Amino acid sequence: MSAAQVSARSDPHAGGCADGEGGQGCGAHPPLQPSPEALITARGLGVGFGGPLVLRDVDFTIAPGEIVTIVGPNGSGKSVLLRALLGILAPRRGQVTRRRGLRVGYVPQRLHIDQALPMPVHRFLSLPQRHGPEAQARVLARVGVPDVAHKQMTVLSGGQFQRVLLARALLAEPELLVLDEPTQGLDQPGTAAFYRLIEAVRGELGCAVLSVSHDLHVVMSASDRVICLNGHICCQGTPQVVLNAPEYRALFGPGTGGALALYQHHHDHAHDHGGVAEPATLDQQEGHG
Repeated sequence: MSAAQVSARSDPHAGGCADGEGGQGCGAHPPLQPSPEALITARGLGVGFGGPLVLRDVDFTIAPGEIVTIVGPNGSGKSVLLRALLGILAPRRGQVTRRRGLRVGYVPQRLHIDQALPMPVHRFLSLPQRHGPEAQARVLARVGVPDVAHKQMTVLSGGQFQRVLLARALLAEPELLVLDEPTQGLDQPGTAAFYRLIEAVRGELGCAVLSVSHDLHVVMSASDRVICLNGHICCQGTPQVVLNAPEYRALFGPGTGGALALYQHHHDHAHDHGGVAEPATLDQQEGHG
């Protein structure tokens, strides 16, 4: 397939390599050469809102069928990165390439529905595009809540609510499923059940999954890659699946079924109070291990 390319245009804030904005690898990047199989590729991505860059020098790619989890502290730019990759925010630096015609299903971080607003599940699933009862019944059954179509959104439990959001995303028959902190507010068994569902959906649809997690160390065990973000990519790697270890059972309990895994950070730098990267001390490096 051909790809649609978005490039950052020069602006008065994007020039130079000022401390705290350029980071490592600052400078001109060669023209983006996206992988022919990649769904989204970013090179030298920088995003800001008129002042210093919120994200800088981010290189990223996600392939079909891959599960990538992004972790980072509050304010690290996780949601900003999602919005830039999806074309909601224009980059000030670098380039983003998306496969032309890419179908994306999106599960938002949070969604507030007024208690006074009548909003049954079947009506919610037809916003903004109408879907018939058969399609709705199919996705609701797929996510494990087949009997909620006529319930009000406001009376659903936290787990049911998240599954309805996922069902709505699946109506798009996505090639890429984007999850913005989908397990926030769920307990560990609920989180594990949701992650097992995501893994099963990936297996059935063959879609890629790009997930943001609010937990720095506990991630979906099915993740192929974990990226730690704090204004830039601090480190990335694979999660440790330690299902049979006594420490795992003590930490997560027996009801998580191996759906959760630990991610060990390997940072060669720390961040000052302004978010600027600086060399880490030995204690700081060990503290991320």
